[in-house]
Amino acid sequence: MPITWRRVTESDFPLVREWLTEPLVARWWNHETTPEAVARDFGPSARGEEPNQDWLALLDDHPFGLIQRSAFADYPEYRDPLARITEVPPGAMSLDYFLASPADRGQGLGVAMIRSMVAKTWTDHPSAGCIIIPVAAGNRRSWRALEKAGFQRVAEGALEPDNPIDPPLHYVQRIDRPSS
Repeated sequence: MPITWRRVTESDFPLVREWLTEPLVARWWNHETTPEAVARDFGPSARGEEPNQDWLALLDDHPFGLIQRSAFADYPEYRDPLARITEVPPGAMSLDYFLASPADRGQGLGVAMIRSMVAKTWTDHPSAGCIIIPVAAGNRRSWRALEKAGFQRVAEGALEPDNPIDPPLHYVQRIDRPSS
């Protein structure tokens, strides 16, 4: 069953807010969940005012997950600390993601979602030579899903964690554009 994608719109904010309160999502995203916070953090992307993109992953038109996609060149505050750990080539992209429902986890759906967005990224961003994703070392499910999706660990090092309860150690995963 193919995964399809739709950009997050302001009408999706109640759903995104609900997903952000799910315990495992809340654990690793550590995001404020008030309506105001969701509008503040997802609104600029939904309105096209910010370069990152928020995407809903859908199966049979049913949303089940979210991926944020961005170019490191647009966010030097994330690129520069990462560049102290590993090379971040021009055009490099990054993803952040979650599956919303515990019932969807552990069945390969997250891996399929990541693979699908990787393929979409190669099509949407022809100058992107790689996708680099730093993952908190303690988030084993996340970095294992990336490995199953074809990413390789290229570095590890200290980065500011999304959740202050986590240590700074991150595993840096990378996938390169396939050669033609």
